[in-house]
Amino acid sequence: MNIWLGIDVGSVSTNLVVIDDNNRVLAYEYLRTRGQPIKVVQEGLKYLALKLPERSVVSGVGVTGSARNLVGAAVGADVVKNEITAHAIAADFIVPGVQTVLEIGGQDSKIIILRHGVVVDFAMNTVCAAGTGSFLDHQAARLGIPIEDFGALALKNNNPAQIAGRCSVFAESDMVHKQQMGYGLEDIIGGLCDALVRNYLNNVGKGKQILAPIVFQGGVAANVGIKAAFEKALEMEVIVPDHYHVMGAIGSAILSRYTLEDKQELSSFRGFNLSELNYEANTFVCDGCPNICEIVNLSLDGELLARWGGRCGKWENIEAEPDRILNQN
Repeated sequence: MNIWLGIDVGSVSTNLVVIDDNNRVLAYEYLRTRGQPIKVVQEGLKYLALKLPERSVVSGVGVTGSARNLVGAAVGADVVKNEITAHAIAADFIVPGVQTVLEIGGQDSKIIILRHGVVVDFAMNTVCAAGTGSFLDHQAARLGIPIEDFGALALKNNNPAQIAGRCSVFAESDMVHKQQMGYGLEDIIGGLCDALVRNYLNNVGKGKQILAPIVFQGGVAANVGIKAAFEKALEMEVIVPDHYHVMGAIGSAILSRYTLEDKQELSSFRGFNLSELNYEANTFVCDGCPNICEIVNLSLDGELLARWGGRCGKWENIEAEPDRILNQN
């Protein structure tokens, strides 16, 4: 059977998804990146191969995420796209007519505005992680509760505490103050959920026309307390899809299917045995102009596969001055 592979490589998690010709998820892997994107993708492909039906043929591979160029070159991706496009495609397939996508991950967050299936606006957090999953992780650790219990406890609050959410440091001192005032654990956790949502809407969502249907995805969508806080703040229903935590990978797989089905081309995928291959990534600085670009080389068993990172594009041709390039690493 034909299958389509999507990979989303972020700073916190790496997600791999396989879909069929009807965009149904057949299998997925959700792994911690641990600062080793290629190694984790190699592990993920090995695990994923064990879950697939016999005689499965990978007809296309799409890659997204912060390490998309690196991983795309390593696996032989057919489509490499940014996270905005991948998340929008997945959300629009799962909730046809979606107009707003709220996405919150471990260290970043974004909002995507769609109209009639087309992305018309978006924004990402660029300064602080206070409106992301790491904010909740930090506060949960401070309170001594598992992050998995955070959302359920938030729903039990009767009078959520007003907590400053613009900064993790301020939030922590504010939590201590509210505890000293006598607020219960549930009310403090409820206040933290409200603070994260308030931070998100005042920064990432500032100036955006948020219309229903609204889809909430990313790892933080598992937190029912955050979902409830969004619905309270927006006064609208917020939909959390079944595969909320791997939507970027799903979107990448769908993009690869649409691209290769139209072109009727064979996939460039290098195979599930990538774990047996020797990849090496290294860098050098190009001083050919004032931009001082850091160029990344990716090699497989000593052979240069790909290069990127320059603004002018001259290093994208891997045949350009290879000896000089490799000797500078």
